[in-house]
Amino acid sequence: MNKEELKNRTKAFALRVIELVDSLPKTQVGKVIGNQLLRSGTSVGANYRSALRARSQADFEYKLGLVEEEADESFYWMELIVDSNLMAMDKVENIMQEANELVAIFASAIITLKKRKRMLNPKS
Repeated sequence: MNKEELKNRTKAFALRVIELVDSLPKTQVGKVIGNQLLRSGTSVGANYRSALRARSQADFEYKLGLVEEEADESFYWMELIVDSNLMAMDKVENIMQEANELVAIFASAIITLKKRKRMLNPKS
């Protein structure tokens, strides 16, 4: 998957998160969990774009770590949405799967970067 495809995919994820949050019940719990999900879910794409503008390889790796963390955090908030009965699993499972896939993509990218760095600098 190339950079443009990932930019589009993370943006689409953010838009799906916005739609999900908008459909949550307007209870206190729904608002709190919704706000947390909204922040983490929209941060995935924003942090990925930031990573693409990294000033160094170390900065790029760090920012990809943020992308992975935000995607994983988004998954956590979605789990809470289901576990607290704010929404049925069948309404959330597709976006939860996307969050998991994004975590896997970025975790794999970070592992690859670290392996490359070790190969280029075996003494460090």
